[in-house]
Amino acid sequence: MSSATPLPQTSPASSSAHNEYVLTVVCEDGPGIVHAVTGAIVEIEGNITESRQFESGTTHRFYLRLQVLTAASLEEFEQALAPVVERFDLEHRVDLVGRPVRTLVLGSTAKHCVNDLLFQVDSGNLPIEVPLILANHPTLERLAAFYEVPFEHLPTKGEGAKEAFEARIREAVIEHDIELVVLARYMQILSPELCAELAGRCINIHHSFLPGFKGANPYRQAHARGVKQIGATAHFVTDDLDEGPIIEQDVIRVDHTRSPKELMAIGQDAEARTLRQAVAWFAQSRVLLDGTRTVIFR
Repeated sequence: MSSATPLPQTSPASSSAHNEYVLTVVCEDGPGIVHAVTGAIVEIEGNITESRQFESGTTHRFYLRLQVLTAASLEEFEQALAPVVERFDLEHRVDLVGRPVRTLVLGSTAKHCVNDLLFQVDSGNLPIEVPLILANHPTLERLAAFYEVPFEHLPTKGEGAKEAFEARIREAVIEHDIELVVLARYMQILSPELCAELAGRCINIHHSFLPGFKGANPYRQAHARGVKQIGATAHFVTDDLDEGPIIEQDVIRVDHTRSPKELMAIGQDAEARTLRQAVAWFAQSRVLLDGTRTVIFR
């Protein structure tokens, strides 16, 4: 199997202009894979500027990520790779390094994660493009307006409301050519059907108290129990609630002197930072799925 993201046509190999591509490869492990792939890169006079590889001893799958500088177009790169793809049955993807990934942000009432993502995009530090924020409360409207990002509010309470919200997600994904959906403290459970449709391209963030401190006011619960560390987990969304493949986690030591308000501030900072890192790695093609876990090429 193979897939490639359609990109604008670039200059031919004979041109002096250079393109930097990121190539990711997943396949059954075996001899000769790296030799064959790099041979195709030599064919287009490419220079490898970054290389990471991993063989999973449990699944016997091989993972490879390369950044390649070349004057070749995407079409020429794909043509050179085609025999290798067929020979090793590669799942592969070629993209331009730094191309902004089109991202749909889902929100609720919490502002910290959405604000951090939009700030990082506005500052040029996060390679995503956000054509729409969709939320089930109007709280984020002013924040979205500040960053000049379109905002829509649809309630999820009432008969048929959640179904309508999910229908709008599906419409938005098609309408805006969405490649990634981010649940930036969107506190609703997605249906199994939508989870399946967004498999491998939907990221959620939650406080790492789960499942110990479920429901409302987790930081107050944590304070009452005298926790000594708090943190956050970013993971892919599956229909197994909060148990999808983990992309990134962060943990901060705390002690008895911290108030519930302080714990919340520390925890929210961890959530924003962890989600930002997970989204950045995804956008940079550094996250590859290995069954129920992830391979992260930092």
